[in-house]
Amino acid sequence: MSTQPPGGPGPKPPEDPDKISSYGKKAVFASSLGYAMDGFDLLILGFALSAISAELHLGHTQAGSLATITLFGAVLGGVVFGVLADRFGRVKMLTYSVVFFAVFTGLTAIADSFTEIAIFRFLAGIGIGGEFGIGMTLAAESWPAKKRARATAWVGLGWQAGVLLAALVSAPVLTHWGWRGLFLLGAVPAVIAIVFRSRLHEPEKFTQFKAAQQGRPQKVPLKLLVADSKTTRATIGILILTSVQNFGYYGIMIWLPTYLEDRFGYSLTKSSAWTAVTVVGMGIGILVFGQLADRLGRRKTFWIFQFGAAVSVLAYSQLVSPWALMIGGAIMGAFANGMIGGYGALMAELYPTAVRSTAQNILFNIGRAVGGLAPVAVALVAGSLGLGTAIGLLAVIYVLDMAAMLLIPDRQAEELD
Repeated sequence: MSTQPPGGPGPKPPEDPDKISSYGKKAVFASSLGYAMDGFDLLILGFALSAISAELHLGHTQAGSLATITLFGAVLGGVVFGVLADRFGRVKMLTYSVVFFAVFTGLTAIADSFTEIAIFRFLAGIGIGGEFGIGMTLAAESWPAKKRARATAWVGLGWQAGVLLAALVSAPVLTHWGWRGLFLLGAVPAVIAIVFRSRLHEPEKFTQFKAAQQGRPQKVPLKLLVADSKTTRATIGILILTSVQNFGYYGIMIWLPTYLEDRFGYSLTKSSAWTAVTVVGMGIGILVFGQLADRLGRRKTFWIFQFGAAVSVLAYSQLVSPWALMIGGAIMGAFANGMIGGYGALMAELYPTAVRSTAQNILFNIGRAVGGLAPVAVALVAGSLGLGTAIGLLAVIYVLDMAAMLLIPDRQAEELD
């Protein structure tokens, strides 16, 4: 006998707003994969610098400028792909940016002069510039508000996975096929990107926004980045944060293999292994950051990691024991790069759907451009004071980072505009 009350089935129970959807998981995975390819590309440049310098007769400063040139390209790519993603779609432009950088990374393998390799690195940088903001936006728009920092942390972890892969494969590939073979591997992501593009649609937040915009002029209002005094202060604060993040990261990671090789006499294989441990520490830091940011709030979590970064970077530059360098590298990595997991959520909450990808890409990639000066700055300081001292001095920038957090409102777990 049926127990169904008269009038048909009762109302469906409300959907759990904190439940992660199947689409959300796919979106984060696709974004993480794209960001992993970026990380792989930029670290293989660090490992290949010695071989490139030897073959093309480049000095330290000229070699370091190749990373700077790549990151300058990323600024242009960040603006272009960010605007296009806000107009035509996150998934579509994420795919195009991956294909763009993969093609020019592969073409780097045929360069026969500094000018040629610089051009290819700049063009690859344009593709690289698109991926951070689009991937972080896609993740933030597809996960529950209370778990948003965890979503962007997973995307940030994708970068570290790519960096770790580069640390593990660079030595054997360089040994058997040279630096040109290493860059040829960078063409593989193009195929992967096309496959995932066919399996993922645009996020609901974006499609709803576009539906509401039907019949209106299609443009991205950049003035929303400085819409009022509160937003302007937040934008300035974010620019400081992203500049410090990238300056510290590239200053450490581009020169870390060389530092271990020159100061301690580590072989390429050993320096790769020690660098890999630092990268693992970074990955752990990113995951911890995402958890803490969703529980403690954005500002408190950033302050914890910024203070930890200042202390650990300074301490690392003083270490000499192999085991201390390994453990210290992991701790330094956790604090100095764990913050990358929070930028996507932080910026997604500050800017509306109309300009969200543009804001993420412009603000992060301007920071990348500033960070791109780090390899050259470290090289110049190292010329006078030594590489260890140059790396240790990076601790100072995190004090500025802590002050910048006072400019940025904490909108933890708020629904996106």
